[in-house]
Amino acid sequence: MSSTHLSLHYHLVFGTKNHEPLIASAWRERLHAYLGGVIRTLDGVPEAVGGAADHVHLLVGLRATHTLADVLREIKSVSSAWVHDDVGVSSFVWREGYGAFTVSASQLENVRAYIRQQEEHHRTRTFREEYLALLQRSGVEFDERYL
Repeated sequence: MSSTHLSLHYHLVFGTKNHEPLIASAWRERLHAYLGGVIRTLDGVPEAVGGAADHVHLLVGLRATHTLADVLREIKSVSSAWVHDDVGVSSFVWREGYGAFTVSASQLENVRAYIRQQEEHHRTRTFREEYLALLQRSGVEFDERYL
């Protein structure tokens, strides 16, 4: 076979340090747009970005040459600096770590819809409850002490 064909889609989830509700609704959409721009700058495809006051969800398409840890480190570093410099929230810090879940092409629209409905979703469910469900549904082993 002379070509490489990929379908690499990831649902990425990460939150603010100590789950503090620092992402104000007044600038949340700007942050989501900025995160999409960072992904494009890294030569990825931002398919959906959303979240709530204490976390974000990103559906991204990446290339085989991307290293997931490097992509996440860059997204978090650059966006944190943007919040400090452009938004003026000097106390803003992303929590260490993240969740990354592969998404098959057949489930992309479901994940996009899920990300679009984050604000509504979090009227009845905390980030911790949501994240535990994601981990369990994905079969990821975890230690609750580190959530």
